Amino acid sequence: MPKLKTHKGTRKRFKMTGKKKILQRTAGQDHFNSRERGRTTRNKRRDQTADKSNTRALKRLMPYTN
Repeated sequence: MPKLKTHKGTRKRFKMTGKKKILQRTAGQDHFNSRERGRTTRNKRRDQTADKSNTRALKRLMPYTN
């Protein structure tokens, strides 16, 4: 059976944790952040877990992570 290729764009945007959760960067951090509340800006610094409906597809795109 041939090797599976990792989707490079997916690998750069998502990270697999030790417990097989998939983390992604919070959207909307690049600009126009000065108008937002401090709480919102602080929350955007954290990574978010990817939606469960997408996890199967993401795991298929990243076959050799963990």
